[in-house]
Amino acid sequence: MTTTTRELPVTDLSLVVLVGASGSGKSTFARKHFKPTEVISSDFCRGLVADDENDQSASGDAFDVLHYIVGKRLEAGRLTVVDATSVQRESRRELVQLARRYDVLPIAIVLDMPEEVCAARNAARPDRADMPRHVIQRHRRELRRSLRGLEREGFRKVHVLRSVEEAEAAEIVLEKRFNDLRHLTGPFDIIGDVHGCSSELDSLLGRLGYVDGAHPEGRTAVFVGDLVDRGPDSPGVLRRVMGMVAAGNALCVPGNHENKLGRWLKGRNVQHTHGLAETIEQLEREDATDPEFRERVARFIDGLVSHYVLDEGRLVVCHAGLPEKYHGRTSGRVRSHALYGDTTGETDEFGLPVRYPWAEDYRGRAAVVYGHTPVPTASWVNNTICLDTGAVFGGKLTALRWPERELVDVPAEQVWYEPVKPLATEAPGGHEGRPLDLADVHGRRIVETRHMGRVAVREENAAAALEVMSRFAVDPRLLAYLPPTMAPTATSQKEGYLEHPEEAFAQYRADGVERVVCEEKHMGSRAVALVCRDAEVARDRFGADGVTGALHTRTGRPFFDDPAVTEQILGRLRTAITGAGLWDELGTDWLLLDAELMPWSLKASGLLRKQYAAVGAASRAVLPGATAALEAAVARGVDVGALLTRQRERATDAAAFTDAYRRYCWTTDGLDGVRLAPFQILAARGRSLAGVPHDEQLAWLDRLVEADETTTGTGLLQRTGRLVVDTGDEASVKAGTDWWLEMTEAGGEGMVVKPLQALVRDAKGRLVQPGIKVRGREYLRIIYGPEYTRPDNLTRLRGRFLGHKRSLALREYALGLEALDRLGGDEPLWRVHEAVFAVLALESEPVDPRL
Repeated sequence: MTTTTRELPVTDLSLVVLVGASGSGKSTFARKHFKPTEVISSDFCRGLVADDENDQSASGDAFDVLHYIVGKRLEAGRLTVVDATSVQRESRRELVQLARRYDVLPIAIVLDMPEEVCAARNAARPDRADMPRHVIQRHRRELRRSLRGLEREGFRKVHVLRSVEEAEAAEIVLEKRFNDLRHLTGPFDIIGDVHGCSSELDSLLGRLGYVDGAHPEGRTAVFVGDLVDRGPDSPGVLRRVMGMVAAGNALCVPGNHENKLGRWLKGRNVQHTHGLAETIEQLEREDATDPEFRERVARFIDGLVSHYVLDEGRLVVCHAGLPEKYHGRTSGRVRSHALYGDTTGETDEFGLPVRYPWAEDYRGRAAVVYGHTPVPTASWVNNTICLDTGAVFGGKLTALRWPERELVDVPAEQVWYEPVKPLATEAPGGHEGRPLDLADVHGRRIVETRHMGRVAVREENAAAALEVMSRFAVDPRLLAYLPPTMAPTATSQKEGYLEHPEEAFAQYRADGVERVVCEEKHMGSRAVALVCRDAEVARDRFGADGVTGALHTRTGRPFFDDPAVTEQILGRLRTAITGAGLWDELGTDWLLLDAELMPWSLKASGLLRKQYAAVGAASRAVLPGATAALEAAVARGVDVGALLTRQRERATDAAAFTDAYRRYCWTTDGLDGVRLAPFQILAARGRSLAGVPHDEQLAWLDRLVEADETTTGTGLLQRTGRLVVDTGDEASVKAGTDWWLEMTEAGGEGMVVKPLQALVRDAKGRLVQPGIKVRGREYLRIIYGPEYTRPDNLTRLRGRFLGHKRSLALREYALGLEALDRLGGDEPLWRVHEAVFAVLALESEPVDPRL
């Protein structure tokens, strides 16, 4: 007699519970149909805790172990099979709760074997031969009492095998979850909340290249839900989307508005609010021409899956966003989050629920594309993006092209429905829908960076930064980057020198950097210039009115009190950028530049008056008289020759000190006398340029300087001298050293040594210093005092500790890179500011300012 094969569907990610009396064949069934690693046996767990699989006294501890292992497997997303009798409802309850905790389907496979079969099998096993018959009978009674209620207990599928033949003929068939479309790799066009805006949808599909709902290149549209309500033509949108889905040209996930409409179509009692009344009225008009349309809509909505995992797991599409732990999971909780998101339990000033900012905490590998909460502009946050840009509220309808990550949008034809809450506000960041918030920067902070992982900011440092940012900084909308502090070279042991290039070359050679570029260190102050092509770009991209950019110090303060002077400099930069052809070459309408603004006295006049000039004036007032008195004493035969020599040396040192700082000071009148030396283009629209090799960067900037000379003739922009050095070639290293000596002996400040490839890691994968400053012997006189070159002073100064400064430089560098990546990735202002603010906060860490 042959038995027809019976297929038992099992979801590929589920908790399978084998249910049956002792001897019913559960372990044999598990070995036949599942991998050994997928099966967790209660007998095996007893053996783990008691060295005896039949020690019933160890059952409590054994099931603790079993539940722990099952939980870990389900958390990791692995099919898990529990091999235990599980005939009692209480034992199954914990397993169902585990399945719910990890949002997987619980499935029961019941082996309801005859009593004689169970008894015979136990008798054949030496370790079960003495099992009393009443144990089997009790198991079967408990099983029979449970059979009809397994689905009510929470099991989504129940398979019952009632004979040995049925068990032997059974075949497990793994079924993919409905949300698992990883095999579909696109390309996709993911479309945000439509809300009945049929005309805008047709326009957007046209811009994306669709013809009658199909794309000639085989692209697939994916709708994030909320097709209906509020807009003028929900039936038209439904008809278009349903047709595309039926033809295989589109996918669609449900929004909360479809969910509500679906319940109304089933006759449920729902409130006709938030645009549902308009949709009902439109559907009633459809009844006259297409009476079956409602039924088709109901079936369509009923078949929608909460979310999809696409493109080999790299993409997740849902309506309201989804944390990583819910990706690919199947439960009511997952569906609820996908439809409605989560809230904090609070309401805002408009009476709307405050959404929990799950995207701010997201760190998942898959990109999550969603809608639900209208924002003025779609922007990436932690590999998530909201595409609801308020088309029905007069905003725009937005699509994301995947994998290109390109945004395409069309403006709304009009305001179809007045929003309760404005899409944008006037606060900094409000034009992107998420204003800056004190909570973003207050207290101890941890900033996640791509290049150094987690960077911590102490609470006291954050408070100091907040003081500077709130009182002295430029408009925060224009503060996109703060440059990191720079580490000095290792202390030199060469006679007469505290810093020397040989140590910088040696450090990079040890880090595995073969080629470096030595860049002239200008006698000025670090400056960051944000240059927009025009005021409209500044308004659209950065939300700032009436300006075309910003020019600020390395702590975010404006260089000039008069905004008109800033605009003059930005205007000349803009003209030079246009003349150099960089707008078109870099495909941008704004640029962020790192530069030196000269003279030094332009920013440091107070420091010069109160500190450096005071030292020079005091030495000129005191030392000549002291020297003259000593000379007179020597003439009278008094033995003060050694003291006179020392005073003359002090006078010489003081004169050298005065000469040193005066080189960096000259008078300016407006822009006359002002010089700007750009040395790196940091970012442009759509990308960070911090990783572009320095020789390419300097070639761009040479063209910029040349264009300034030919178009404006003002001499505002100044070229940065440079020399490329091979750290493994002695002759090349000597040439670099000689260049530094020549430059500093002529009065130059020194040079910065940088890896030619810009963003570099060492053999252990750690970031290498982006630049090491090597300051000239005379320049350091300003920093360490007129007499620092005296042998005893140099000996003392060579004990300076550089470790903290180097650590600070790398942390600030990683934060700066993060800010540029976020800026180039069009992330919202608060995300950029998180990293920018952290750089400013780290600046208040206690470190020797002379370094």
